[in-house]
Amino acid sequence: MVGIIVTGHGHFATGITSSLDLIAGPQKNYVAVDFEGGHSTDDLAANLKNAYETLHECDGIIVFADLPGGSPFKVAVEVGINYPKVSVLGGTNLPMLCEIAMARGFMEDADALVTMALNTGKEQVVKFEMKAPVSNPDPEDGEGI
Repeated sequence: MVGIIVTGHGHFATGITSSLDLIAGPQKNYVAVDFEGGHSTDDLAANLKNAYETLHECDGIIVFADLPGGSPFKVAVEVGINYPKVSVLGGTNLPMLCEIAMARGFMEDADALVTMALNTGKEQVVKFEMKAPVSNPDPEDGEGI
């Protein structure tokens, strides 16, 4: 199974994990690493290293970070260089995390899961547009009661 690490500023990791658990159930081979106020990047690096070590026997690791280029993203890349088969993604949203958490139960190809995550993440950002209701002034057209 491909391992998942989620990291981000504040309680992003544990917050999105709470939502994931509600939707898809508790996850195996999954670690949430928050980067809270008062933590240094050294603290974050140590916590991410522990997460990588926890998942070292997985068929690859995908790290989901909140902001591309933010400290959790950069530190995940820096620490992840020392481990095989690690991909770090930035801009994580709940749909992409749910999709991969469920798909990794039957897919072991980490690269395919990364591609799926990127596609799902982009596709699931949408805008609702209010449209005027269609009025039907002629009741004889077969619609209605």
